[in-house]
Amino acid sequence: MSDTLMISVSGMRGHVGTDLTPELVARHAAALGAWVRTAAPPVSGRPLVVLGRDARTSGPMFAHAAAAGLMSVGVDVVDLGVVPTPTVQLAVEHHHAGAGLILTASHNPIEWNALKFVGPDGIFLDASSGERVRALAEQGPPRMGWEGIGELRDDPEAVRRHLDAILELDLIDVSAIRRRRFHVALDCVRGAGAVAMVPLLERLGCRVSGINLEPDGLFPRPPEPVPENLEELGRLVRESGADVGLAVDPDVDRLALVDEGGRPIGEDYTLAFAVRAVLDGRSSSNAAKVPTVVVNLSTSLVVEDATRSVGARLVRVAVGEANVARAIRDEGAVIGGEGNGGVMLPALHIGRDAPLGVALILHLLAANEVRVSDVVAASPRYTIVKAKGPRGPELQPLYARLRRRFAEAQADERDGLRLSWQDRWLHVRPSGTEPIVRLIAEAPSQTEAESLVAAARELLH
Repeated sequence: MSDTLMISVSGMRGHVGTDLTPELVARHAAALGAWVRTAAPPVSGRPLVVLGRDARTSGPMFAHAAAAGLMSVGVDVVDLGVVPTPTVQLAVEHHHAGAGLILTASHNPIEWNALKFVGPDGIFLDASSGERVRALAEQGPPRMGWEGIGELRDDPEAVRRHLDAILELDLIDVSAIRRRRFHVALDCVRGAGAVAMVPLLERLGCRVSGINLEPDGLFPRPPEPVPENLEELGRLVRESGADVGLAVDPDVDRLALVDEGGRPIGEDYTLAFAVRAVLDGRSSSNAAKVPTVVVNLSTSLVVEDATRSVGARLVRVAVGEANVARAIRDEGAVIGGEGNGGVMLPALHIGRDAPLGVALILHLLAANEVRVSDVVAASPRYTIVKAKGPRGPELQPLYARLRRRFAEAQADERDGLRLSWQDRWLHVRPSGTEPIVRLIAEAPSQTEAESLVAAARELLH
């Protein structure tokens, strides 16, 4: 494996034309189709796989390759075209498909693309299923003759169904949002976001001022929706007088907020706001049951505080959407997600969903008659510092050095090493999307968080 071809449980990503080629995509798509034929066969007819992609310029090429690979093993393909990742996950469930295949490298730069495999439950494949797909790709999946080739069809209604499902949620007071008549500034980084975000906001009665709405994949800035990349959106909020700024990543599963003063508040607040919206809106009939919220080990204490302030239970699991999704299902959680702006609501589907996050957050602001800055001001303040370092072949010696250095901390080794104290934590783990080790710390102040990261970086070498 090269330094830039990253293989994970539920797919792979790499540089277009060097690591990731049409031949590789076709072979692994065929392997996914062959897996469906054995692991999730339909009651009647040919197996079905839903295909969707973000707006990257390499997307059409890889979509043709993926469709050909799937059809070559006797699988029918429903091609959604350029849509959000959560739209594909919902479409898998809608069509009772055996799997979904999403072509997106999420927040990675334009030179990257990726394959993400979704199971019949709409959740990304687990480890055992992913290993089976990889084995089939290595072996060479059995191909069909002329009489057994799958068929290809479109589904132009997938985004509309997705938005309908959001607006029909009992948790969301659509009328209250419409009465508020929000003015929203929107940045879709020229990814797939505009195909869903603009119609959603219009249906919620919002006035939209937008930048980077063209779904052509020509990212005008680094595509990750983190504060340092949202200066233009902040300026748009200030100049237009918008009530809130919204930014999504290229495949629309992550959401970041900018307050009414044009200040990015950090993507961890997205989930904290959504948790508040869900827990505040629980009916009295559910009051006797303690609700559960599931997050990953790198999620901010802001979310933990929002959860515990209403007496809810917090469960932390390893980083990765599939890990959080399965824990949400197994724990019977009411909401969950990741601190990178990913909101997951099982009442809709168990996957990160930026349009859902928008509806929940606008509901929170409308129902409580508050501004974004008001909700932030009412929350305890923490600072997260994130850094990267070179990943060596073995990280266990680093973890041992960290445990000795911080012997008083509570240690969790389910996903790298997480050291925690009452009001701060340090998480060191290998990235699943880049050939690096991630160093993440949170503390009440920037200085304290930077100190934790500096200690980890010093021990890394």
